[in-house]
Amino acid sequence: MNTAVYAKPHIVDDETVAWGMTDGRTFDNLRENPHASYLYMAPARGFSGWRLTLELKEIKDSGELLDEIRKNAAQLTGPFTGATVKHVGYFRVVEVRSLT
Repeated sequence: MNTAVYAKPHIVDDETVAWGMTDGRTFDNLRENPHASYLYMAPARGFSGWRLTLELKEIKDSGELLDEIRKNAAQLTGPFTGATVKHVGYFRVVEVRSLT
């Protein structure tokens, strides 16, 4: 089992979201078990947001989205952080459930 804090996803299409990933435990766990979930709490009063049930579609080690994620990470937190992002995980959204 694995829990990690991730930034908001990159919306690829109606069924696909993606995140940049380092060579950490989450990456290793997803290679063994392609199932994941994502919790988004909207900035609102009370409980507002969504739970996404996800299934890993593929991992890419190059491409435009990875370059964009590295650049954004470097600008937000420094060049070291951008350099640690090695992969992009693409996930199929299996289910969306409201927090309310």
